[in-house]
Amino acid sequence: MDKDDKITIDIFKIVTKAVAESDNFTMMLNHLTQLLVATLQIKGCAVMVLNPEKEELEFIASFGLSTRYLSKGPIKAEKSVGCTLKGEPVLIEDISDTGKLQYPEAAKKEGIASIASIPIFFMKEVIGVLRLYHRVPWKVSERDVESLIILGEAIGLAMMFTRLANTLKGMREAIRSLPRELDRFLGR
Repeated sequence: MDKDDKITIDIFKIVTKAVAESDNFTMMLNHLTQLLVATLQIKGCAVMVLNPEKEELEFIASFGLSTRYLSKGPIKAEKSVGCTLKGEPVLIEDISDTGKLQYPEAAKKEGIASIASIPIFFMKEVIGVLRLYHRVPWKVSERDVESLIILGEAIGLAMMFTRLANTLKGMREAIRSLPRELDRFLGR
């Protein structure tokens, strides 16, 4: 492990365990963002999902970021570190030296100096992003980027599993609420 690597195997185990063992998706993501901020000693972390109709990213969990920053305005998918939505991680070592941010002044006021934006995939399709925010310029190691990409894939699987589980639960409840006369058709 290189001295620049921040994500050790122990950190990776803790974070992936939090993703894999939670049955409450929102609570899992909030816990995940807190874990990443604490273990990586960074300013903040956010998970955003892509709203394809609006072509915007929407916050679904965050930690370490102010309400003011989170409500700075709509986050247009292509204007806000757009390469992430093409499936590529985007690492902005120093935000004062980039044109990739939609709200650079808001980031500066928030005390953000660098951003790592990692795509969240499901079945090779980008469905969201994991963002890590640091107070100081930060050169993310290649190994840490690889670990974060794997984490993004795990988050994508958890997102889809939760959707599927909730859909099945809703269907089961709907079937149970049907009149008893339909039992012979349903095999109950």
